[in-house]
Amino acid sequence: MNHRTLNHDQFAELDAHNSIAIAVGTLAAAVGIGLQLWIAGLAIWILGHAAAVWLTRTEPQFIGVFARHLRLRAPVLDA
Repeated sequence: MNHRTLNHDQFAELDAHNSIAIAVGTLAAAVGIGLQLWIAGLAIWILGHAAAVWLTRTEPQFIGVFARHLRLRAPVLDA
């Protein structure tokens, strides 16, 4: 029997994607603890997690779409 947290499935109605939540939490901890900017770290965590939850609810596959966007960027117009 698999525990629910061991599965790599995302639950769009509950939370953000795991990798995004870990990245936002790591950035917030680095700012809050490393730079000792507690309020800024807390703000980064709240806003980043809220944005990740909103993106997950809007487009459940946004991580794959964003990765494809970065990989297949349109060439910059040469002037």
